[in-house]
Amino acid sequence: MGKSILITGGARSGKSTLAEQITLSQSGKGVYIATSQVFDAEIGERVALHQSRRGAEWQTYEEPYDLLRVLRDSDGGEPRLVDCLTLWLTNLMLAERDWRAAVAELAAALPEFTAPVVFVTNEVGAGIVPENKLARAFRDAAGLVNQEIATACDEVYLTVSGYPVKVKPNDILAQIQLT
Repeated sequence: MGKSILITGGARSGKSTLAEQITLSQSGKGVYIATSQVFDAEIGERVALHQSRRGAEWQTYEEPYDLLRVLRDSDGGEPRLVDCLTLWLTNLMLAERDWRAAVAELAAALPEFTAPVVFVTNEVGAGIVPENKLARAFRDAAGLVNQEIATACDEVYLTVSGYPVKVKPNDILAQIQLT
C-alpha cells in the first residue's frame, strides 16, 4: 500500500509548497492532479502561480470531478499530489453531484493504492459563520470531507505560516483514552 498524506491549513499557509516537496522527495518525480476550474482572472492567476512552480519532473492531470478515476489510472507509478480537495468539493457541489458518495468512495479506495498520494485541502471552518446558506453548507461539507479523508490517511499535517505541524499519527493520543 502507498502512503497517503493529508495537508491542511489556511489560505497561503504553505500547504501546496509542502505537498510538492513531500511528493518529489519520494522519487524526484510526481503526478500533479489539479482540481481547479478557471472561472475568472483571479483564479487564473492562482493556477498560473502553481503551474510556474512545476518543472519537467511533474506530469499534470486536470480533473475537476472524477478524482478517483485519475488516482486509479495513475496508480502504480510516481507519487501523486492532489491539489486540492476543497476545490474538488466546490466543483461537485456546484454541479449538484453527490459529494458525500464521492468522498466515501475516495476514502474507501485509499488502502488499494500502491503509489503514494498527497492531498491538499483548506481548513475553512476556523473563521466566522458565513452569512449565506450556500457558504455555510460549503463550510460544513469541507469540514466533513477533511475529517473523512484525514481518517483514511496515514499522516495528516497542518500548515501554519509556512510551518508544518504533524497531526497524525499523534503519539500522545495513542497513549491516552479519549472519553
